[in-house]
Amino acid sequence: MIPLDEVESRLATLTAAAPAPDDAAEILALGEAVLEHWVRARGETPTTDRQEGFRLLALHRQGARGMPSFNACRESCRELIYHYNLLKSEPEHPDAGRRARMMALLANHLCLFVGGKLQTERLGEFCCASKPVRAQSG
Repeated sequence: MIPLDEVESRLATLTAAAPAPDDAAEILALGEAVLEHWVRARGETPTTDRQEGFRLLALHRQGARGMPSFNACRESCRELIYHYNLLKSEPEHPDAGRRARMMALLANHLCLFVGGKLQTERLGEFCCASKPVRAQSG
């Protein structure tokens, strides 16, 4: 499993360098790696199952089990997959670069959310910019 700080570093590099459409599979895998960390932190083995064709959604479902506040990142997971599907179906589209960047930003959002959730389990009950996490990092 890729350490969370390495995932975060790679996502920072991708977002700063304007990722290419060819980076879509890597970005999706980085999103999965983020959710794997959450599942492992809960003492579980990350699933290899797929939900609606994507492991990311199965990992989200596993991570949200018994933790309703984890659903705060469900739409980020779905949007990450939406942009992935757009890139795979239309790799030459004029917006492909923007779509790849959006994927990187969404995966980064997942990384920040999970990183914060690992620090403050209540994160997500209000929003991912929760004051307890901001107060601890300052």
